[in-house]
Amino acid sequence: MTARNLAAWLAHIEQLHPKSIAMGLERVQQVMLRLALKPDFKIITVAGTNGKGSTCAMLSQIYLQAGYRVACYTSPHLLRYNERVRINNIEASDDDLCRAFAAVEQARLGVDAADEISLTYFEVGTLAAVWHFCQQNVDIAVLEIGLGGRLDAVNAFSPDCAVVTSVDIDHQEFLGNTRESIGAEKAGVYRTGLPAICGDLNPPQSLMDYAQKIHADFKCIGHDFSYHKTTTGWQYAALGQILFELPLPALEGDYQLMNAACAIAAVQSMQAQLPVDAQAISRAMLQVKLTGRFQTVSLAPKLILDVAHNPHAAIALAKNLKAHKVQSNAKTFAVFSMLADKDVRGVVDVLKNEIDVWYVASIAHVRSASVDELVTAILSVAPSANIKTFDSIAEACKHAKADMQTCLDGNENDKIIAFGSFFTVSNVMQYLKAYAAVNF
Repeated sequence: MTARNLAAWLAHIEQLHPKSIAMGLERVQQVMLRLALKPDFKIITVAGTNGKGSTCAMLSQIYLQAGYRVACYTSPHLLRYNERVRINNIEASDDDLCRAFAAVEQARLGVDAADEISLTYFEVGTLAAVWHFCQQNVDIAVLEIGLGGRLDAVNAFSPDCAVVTSVDIDHQEFLGNTRESIGAEKAGVYRTGLPAICGDLNPPQSLMDYAQKIHADFKCIGHDFSYHKTTTGWQYAALGQILFELPLPALEGDYQLMNAACAIAAVQSMQAQLPVDAQAISRAMLQVKLTGRFQTVSLAPKLILDVAHNPHAAIALAKNLKAHKVQSNAKTFAVFSMLADKDVRGVVDVLKNEIDVWYVASIAHVRSASVDELVTAILSVAPSANIKTFDSIAEACKHAKADMQTCLDGNENDKIIAFGSFFTVSNVMQYLKAYAAVNF
C-alpha cells in the first residue's frame, strides 16, 4: 500500500466516492465486518440540529473529570483534521491518523478489485476514528452524528445512550423540509431499551413516536429532567427533585444550560456502568471549552466567533448579542458569509436588528454563497442595511477592525462578530493565525 502522510491521506479519501454525502449504512457496515471492528467501550451518540458540539464537549469533560479515558469524535474541523479525533481532549497525531486510514483502506479494498467498497470522506473518517479508539483502550467514546441520524455513518456503531439535542430545519435536501421528517431521521439514533435523551422543549411527534415504538428509555427535557438558572449558577433536576447545584458552564449563553442538562441526563442514565460524582460535573462546567461558540478571541478590538449557520442557531446568537450590548450606542460589526445551500435569508432576518454594519465576503469553499447572493439576501429583509463587500474573509476582518477603530461615535463596547458557517469561522481563524500579530 502506498505510504502517505496525513495531507496525502486526506486528499486520497476525498476522491474515493463520487458524492461528498451518500446516506446509508450498508457500505460502512461491510467495512466494519472486514475490520472486525467491535468496540468494547461505552458509546454515547449525539445528534441534533444545533448543540451537538457543545453537548459532546460537556460529556467529554465530565467523564474526563471523573477519571475516565475519554474519546471524542466530532466534525467538521476548523484548522486541522486532527481536531475531529481526540482522547482526553488531546488531538490524535498525524501518525495515529495515518495508521487508522491505512487500516480502513486495506479493509475497504479487500482481496481483489471486485471487493472494493466506495466510501465517502466522512465514512472513512468515522471508521478510522473508531478504529483508533479501539487501539487506545478508552473507557467511553462520545460520537457526534454528522448529518441526520438514522443513515449517518456514526449510527453504524450501537450506542449505550443516544442524545438528540434539538430538531430544526437544516439539510433539507437529505432530511426533508419539516421538523417532523427531520425528527424521524434523528430519532434513528435511539435503540430499544436504552437511554434516549431529547433536549428539544417541543420535540416532533415523529421522534417521540419512534422512541415509543422501539421501547427506548425516552427522557425529554422539560418533562423528565430540567434546568433552572439561579443568581449564583444553575440547578439540574429530574423527576421533580433538584439533583445538582452547579456553576454556569464556561461556554457562554443561557441556551448552553439546555446542552448541559442533556449531557447530565445522559451521564445519569449511564451511572451504573460509569459512575460520576457531583464534583466531577461541577469541575467540568467550569473547564469545558469549545472553539467557535460565541468565543471571544480578541479584546482590543473585541472579536467574537460563532459558527451559527441556520435560523435556530441565529436565534441563540441574537440573544447572546443582546445580552452583551451593555450600552445602547455600542455598535456590532459583522464579518459574514454562509454556504449557498443554507437559509441565508432566514439567518439574516433573525439577526438584522443586532448588526450595524455587514462586512460580506465569500468563504474559501466550493459551496460558498457568492457575495451578490449574500448581499441580495441581506437587502431582502433589511433594505437599509449598511453593507460592505470584500474579496476574502481576511479583508473583511481587516476593514471591520479599521472602521471600528475610526468610528466617530465608537466606544469600548463596540465589537466584531464573525459568523455564518464553520467555514467562516475557520477562515477567520486562519487569518488570525497568519497575520494577527501584525494586523489585528
